Amino acid sequence: MRKSLGTVALTLLLGVLIGAIFSEVIGLFLEEGTVAHQLFVRYVPFGLPTAHVNLVILEVTFGFQLHFNLMSVIGVFIASQILRWYR
Repeated sequence: MRKSLGTVALTLLLGVLIGAIFSEVIGLFLEEGTVAHQLFVRYVPFGLPTAHVNLVILEVTFGFQLHFNLMSVIGVFIASQILRWYR
């Protein structure tokens, strides 16, 4: 059975969100500066840098950035497995 694109996107987004929450919770219990803390909490930013447009009467800032870490990747894997079993 094929899944709709919206269902897949929502599942992956929830997987990343749950992974990020777990990462922050794990980071609270680990001592800062340790290898384990860096493994679970440190992230790799990916996205577009912020762009500022000043039009004299209007100033607009655009930007988009994702933060990937180990727990977000694990969250996406778990979410994809749940989506596989979801009917």
